[in-house]
Amino acid sequence: MIASAPVVLKRLLPEALLLLVARVGIASVFFLSGRTKVTGFLELKQSTYTLFRSEYALPVIPPEWAAHLAAYAEHAFPLLLVLGLMTRLSAAALLGMTLVIEVFVYPDAWPTHLTWAGLLLPLLAYGGGAWSLDNVLRRRRV
Repeated sequence: MIASAPVVLKRLLPEALLLLVARVGIASVFFLSGRTKVTGFLELKQSTYTLFRSEYALPVIPPEWAAHLAAYAEHAFPLLLVLGLMTRLSAAALLGMTLVIEVFVYPDAWPTHLTWAGLLLPLLAYGGGAWSLDNVLRRRRV
């Protein structure tokens, strides 16, 4: 008997692979953004402070704090996502950043932010999947 296309596709594209692609895909967006804010390991560029004082100005957080928080978050959470470690927490943090960017910085960029959310929401809902350190650690606890 010949398998139907959805059955074949489900075998070729297991959930673990889809979640891995989502993790690496969205991690690359945020990590590369974080790299534009720093020089060397994590030394913030002067232009980063300027950007957070002007274009990225937020209503509640001082620009210097926001610059540091964004740069560190854009390095730490993507790394955790690639590893599949603390996946839900990392996805929630990056989704929060996405919402802040959408509401306070670039409200007209909703198509881009919706794309990011489309990768982050399954990670929030399902976690890192079978091919993640979260899964390895969960299995060891059982």
